[in-house]
Amino acid sequence: MKSVKKLLLFAIILFGVSFALIGCGADSATDENGNKIYTVATDATYAPMEYMDKDGNIVGLDIEIVKAIAEEMDITVEFKNYGWDPLFAAVDNDEVDFAVSSITITDERKESYGFTDPYFAANQLILVPEDSTVTKFDDLKDKKVAVQINTTGHIVTRGLLGDTSADIVAAETLPFAIGEMINGNADAAIGDNVVIIEYQKNNPNVKLKTVDDPAFEKEFYGLMVKKGNTELLELLNEGIAKLKANGKLKEITGIDVE
Repeated sequence: MKSVKKLLLFAIILFGVSFALIGCGADSATDENGNKIYTVATDATYAPMEYMDKDGNIVGLDIEIVKAIAEEMDITVEFKNYGWDPLFAAVDNDEVDFAVSSITITDERKESYGFTDPYFAANQLILVPEDSTVTKFDDLKDKKVAVQINTTGHIVTRGLLGDTSADIVAAETLPFAIGEMINGNADAAIGDNVVIIEYQKNNPNVKLKTVDDPAFEKEFYGLMVKKGNTELLELLNEGIAKLKANGKLKEITGIDVE
C-alpha cells in the first residue's frame, strides 16, 4: 500500500514538473551563461533567404541577418524550421520568440502581429515556361497560376483571379508551386523575385523565363513578433538600425533598405 502511494506521489510530482516545463515555452531555454536563448521560427524552403543546406543546417540571407542582429545586441538565437503557416501559430502560442521567413509587412498582418522596421525589399515576379506568351500580369486572367499558399504572391493572384478561383493552384511551398507549373498543372508561378531568380540559377536546365511587371509594388520584409511585445521589437529594431548604420545589412543582402 505504501509503495503504491509513493508511486502515485512520484507520478503527481513528475506530471507537475512536466506541465511546468511545457508552460515555460520559448522562455525556458538558456545558454551556458544562463542568458535567454531567443527561439526563431522559419520556413526553410525559400532559398536564398532561408533553406536547409546539405548537412541539415538552416542557412540563408535571413538567417545571416538575424545572427548579425544577435551579435550586435549580444543575445543568443536558435532557429527552428516550422513551415510557412505553422510559424504564425508558433508566434501566437509563444512557442517561439519571433519569426524570420521573408515575411512581407502588410496592413492585414500588422493587425495580428508586431513587425520590426524593414530589413529587405522585394517584389513579385512571374515565372513561365520559355515558350509562354505571357508578357504582363494581366495576361494571366484566363490562366492557371501556381503560388505558395497565404503569401503575398497568393494575395495578388487572388486579386486578379478572384478569392475562390479554381485557377489558383496553392501549394505548401514555392518550389512545389513551381513544380506544379513545370508538370503542366499551371501556366505560371508567382513569387518573390529573389526566390524565383535563385530557383532559375539552381535549375539552369529547366527552360523557364521571368516576367517582371511594374504593376507589382515593392514589398518589405520584417521580423515578426507576438502582438504587443514592444520590448522585443525595440531590441530587434535597435539591432537592425545598427546593421544599417555600420553597413553590415547591405553587405549581407546587397541592397539598401530605408
